[in-house]
Amino acid sequence: MKLIPTRLLAALALLIGTGTALAQTSVLRVSAIPDEAPTELQRKFKPLGDYLKKETGLDVQFTPVTDYAAVVEGLASNKIDLAWLGGFTFVQAKIRTNGGAVPIVQRAEDEKFTSRFIVPLDSPAKTLADLKGKTFAFGAPSSTSGHLMPRFFLQQAGIQPDTDFKAVAFSGAHDATVAFVASGRADAGVLNASVMDKLVEAANPNAAKVRVLATTPPYYDYNWTVRPGLDAALTKKITEAFLKLDASKPEQKEIMDLQRASKFIATKASNYDGIEAAAKSAGLIK
Repeated sequence: MKLIPTRLLAALALLIGTGTALAQTSVLRVSAIPDEAPTELQRKFKPLGDYLKKETGLDVQFTPVTDYAAVVEGLASNKIDLAWLGGFTFVQAKIRTNGGAVPIVQRAEDEKFTSRFIVPLDSPAKTLADLKGKTFAFGAPSSTSGHLMPRFFLQQAGIQPDTDFKAVAFSGAHDATVAFVASGRADAGVLNASVMDKLVEAANPNAAKVRVLATTPPYYDYNWTVRPGLDAALTKKITEAFLKLDASKPEQKEIMDLQRASKFIATKASNYDGIEAAAKSAGLIK
């Protein structure tokens, strides 16, 4: 058998590696935390994906995941290039990647985001204190607006969820929390304000069966984050594509409406220091 010279093997390896890199950069792999039903996430992303394909020249592929941890691992293992994260999920991704995951943009609305506590229409509860001894539903364990920040604000109000509530459940998603409370599976729950508004606007039957008991103080929340090591030029191109989205342009209005955004603005990791502090205070991270 004829041996191939070492230098030729090295050259072949370099060519193969280059080909793989080119293949990888022809596709922009995108995902999002599953804070709503998978069909809704796909519907929200389709026009945005088409826009990003046009702006970057890449084939944009959206991959839904079953839980929040999968998005973090996808970014950490370079299987996802760009992800829609909640503030707490970004903190987890930052820690998991030793600061490699970088938030690039957020909606203007995410600078002052809120969560809403809900109860059935006929609930006698008038304040959060009235929920002591009741069953309560959060969203997903890693949700910023459906768990972390509401838990933090409950504790600030003198309510310890794990001991003051009769039982605590996790619905898994914001729209599911409304269904829990509307159906009587929980006496109260909490979800992000944006989803609640959307359900009310859509005349969702579950939303018609609940009322808002209280609203949290504002905090930073969602952002679009890129994986560690993503090409700087591509990162810049994606960032600029988001920043120039304009709801006043008819061809971009659908994108902005589905994203529930007035505009996108630049963001940075330090914006989420408060969420990291809240997570440590709540014992959700060390």
